[in-house]
Amino acid sequence: MPLFEYTCESCGHLFEKLVRNDGDIPSTCPACGEKTLRKVFSTFSPAVASSGGGGPCAAQGGCPVSGACGGGHCPF
Repeated sequence: MPLFEYTCESCGHLFEKLVRNDGDIPSTCPACGEKTLRKVFSTFSPAVASSGGGGPCAAQGGCPVSGACGGGHCPF
């Protein structure tokens, strides 16, 4: 499913939204209610099968992507 990122130009709130069709496109900011939203360019992130145990960040020197290992499972 396509997951898009949006930012509110009024308050700066950054959020994600699952958009299946035009009716799912957000019209207001969930934080402040303003209608000044801008779609943020983000990269494609494919699901990766893990051969490891999915433990704490396994990337040498720490997680290369800020916040990616926040759930305690490293995707790298």
